Amino acid sequence: MPASFPLLAVDIGNTSTVLGLADESLSLTHTWRIRTNRDLLPDDLALQLHGLFTLAGAPMPRAAVLSSVAPPLGANYAFALRRHFRVDAFEVAAENLPDVTVELDQPGSIGADRLCNLFGAERYLDAYEYAVVVDFGTSTNFDVIARGRRFLGGILATGAQVSADALFARAAKLPRITLEAPARAIGQNTVHALQSGLVFGYAEMVDGLLRRVRAELPAPAVAIATGGFARTIEGICREIDFYDETLTLRGLVELWASREAVGRGL
Repeated sequence: MPASFPLLAVDIGNTSTVLGLADESLSLTHTWRIRTNRDLLPDDLALQLHGLFTLAGAPMPRAAVLSSVAPPLGANYAFALRRHFRVDAFEVAAENLPDVTVELDQPGSIGADRLCNLFGAERYLDAYEYAVVVDFGTSTNFDVIARGRRFLGGILATGAQVSADALFARAAKLPRITLEAPARAIGQNTVHALQSGLVFGYAEMVDGLLRRVRAELPAPAVAIATGGFARTIEGICREIDFYDETLTLRGLVELWASREAVGRGL
């Protein structure tokens, strides 16, 4: 399918939008992270995309797949791609993926990003029946996945930065700090004490929830972390096995390839 590449993958989150171009081998050749802005119209988005491609010396896309949890940006991106790049984007939703089983009370309510994580985690399931993706974004999502493209459910927790912002908003005398791990848990000044609570405390929450999830599964599960805050807690969480910064974006590419294969009857 030479006309299908380069493939543009767009993952629209509440805080950040991550974009990538993939080649015929489904490898990401270029990636970008920009701030999500719900006020941008299709022409604004087209200018932004063209600027990113031009600055990187990247080719224009011939196909696109997008995931959005920030309406109406998904529809605006799709319109911009259709109008200015003559590309019809595939928009991720549970009803568009017949090879995926969503075992929720309301399957249609699943976020598109969580479906992308399902595909991104497949490479970790060779030695395991189950996987848990911990996606650190505006919220922290725990996505519980089983072999055979089954989404079993999960946990939604407040994101680390959102928790920090809420604390600073309610306690005016506390200084705003960088979310990074201090040298030790016992802080001897306000900044280190805050960092200990917000980083070490959050890591303990993640570890505790992962232990609970694993206890409810009938077989061992591999845990993979992704998202911006994953870099901060890398090496601190004891229950996470792998850190994969591009898991969601790569999952978008592999989801698109799977859908193309189903369409061709492969």
